[in-house]
Amino acid sequence: MNARGANVHYGWVIAAVTFVVMLMTSAIRATPGLFMVPLEAEFGWSRAIISASIAVNIALYGLIGPFAASLMDRWGLRRVVLGALALMAGAVTLSTRMSAEWQFFLLWGVLVGAGTGVTAMVLAAVVTTRWFDQRRGLVMGVLSAANATGQLIFLPQLATVVESSNWRSAALIVAAAAAVVFVLVLLFMRDRPADLGLRAYGQAPDAPQSAPVQSQPPLSALSAASRTRAFWILAGTFFVCGASTNGLIGTHLISACHDVGISAIRSTRLLAMMGIFDILGTTASGWLTDRYSPRRLLCAYYSLRGLSLLFLPATLLEGGMGLGVFAVFYGLDWIATVPPTVKLTTEVFGKENTGVVYGWISASHQLGASMAAFGAGAIRTEMGDYRLAFMTAGMLCLIAGMSFIVVGRVLRPRLTIWQATD
Repeated sequence: MNARGANVHYGWVIAAVTFVVMLMTSAIRATPGLFMVPLEAEFGWSRAIISASIAVNIALYGLIGPFAASLMDRWGLRRVVLGALALMAGAVTLSTRMSAEWQFFLLWGVLVGAGTGVTAMVLAAVVTTRWFDQRRGLVMGVLSAANATGQLIFLPQLATVVESSNWRSAALIVAAAAAVVFVLVLLFMRDRPADLGLRAYGQAPDAPQSAPVQSQPPLSALSAASRTRAFWILAGTFFVCGASTNGLIGTHLISACHDVGISAIRSTRLLAMMGIFDILGTTASGWLTDRYSPRRLLCAYYSLRGLSLLFLPATLLEGGMGLGVFAVFYGLDWIATVPPTVKLTTEVFGKENTGVVYGWISASHQLGASMAAFGAGAIRTEMGDYRLAFMTAGMLCLIAGMSFIVVGRVLRPRLTIWQATD
């Protein structure tokens, strides 16, 4: 396709490639939750130990983000993403030979966590702000949906492989898929529209072309952003978002279903159903973010998620149609919070700083997920079930939703983070 003369702007190609990368990342990140019961049975490792390694994975998935944004500025999207995919494919392949807890910690906790951190939501934020001047909310919504679509495509099939063969075969399938995506990125990914002589999608033809603006170094950006109340509101609520999604449901739903006699195949189908409705919900969230107040949207999203989690313990015990209803409502809200959060970040801190500042906000998301992944595993080990974990997450979501009404006036557009004062 001719990048200059094609009817379809090349930004949509970049968005499609990014979608596939993030789809692969979400599949790899969700896989350890599927392995929890088989690893416990084969090696005798407790869920608390396995959860601790997964918690490290999730924490690195977030903490790498701000530095990944800086690396993308310095070395380019293409090089950085290729390196991350190679790291993930290699680590997952090596994990099929592991026999000790420290090996699981190193391979799935440290290496896979670092690789997925590079291709996390900060990648979507960078691609959206670089390649699109219009339709940013929609593009961010679609890319955010990729986080659940990976579960939709991979987890049910991987669960079947685990039950019919073993977890090692499933790991090799994931590694092979990462290798295929590596080739796709190598062929089609580009760093910026200017590399192809293009403007960002929707940018006016007479708009002046300017040299790429370098974002502030990650630690300098954190220092400046942390002096604003807006940053702490966004980071704090995103902490709750991570705790109630990736950390709790993404890591422990399969084992929570196992505890009440629900098979791994059925529980992965529940996750797949969430993935289907997350595609709809997050894409719709992006469309709504282009048109309505992101604060009001976030209030609604967190509040609805909190209510669904409060009802989950009873729904699990009932085990019937109620679980399907939960999957629908929870799926619609899985990561619908991302597009309005990115929009608020851009409005408050400036387009040029969106990648690195959102990287730190996303890091808070993953720290919340990490804490919940470990905390829920510890609660299950000590108390025998997940009820307290689900109830706590539900209450935190309700508090997060209300915060956008009570203190939301702080989140007003400002020229740039470096001029922001409270």
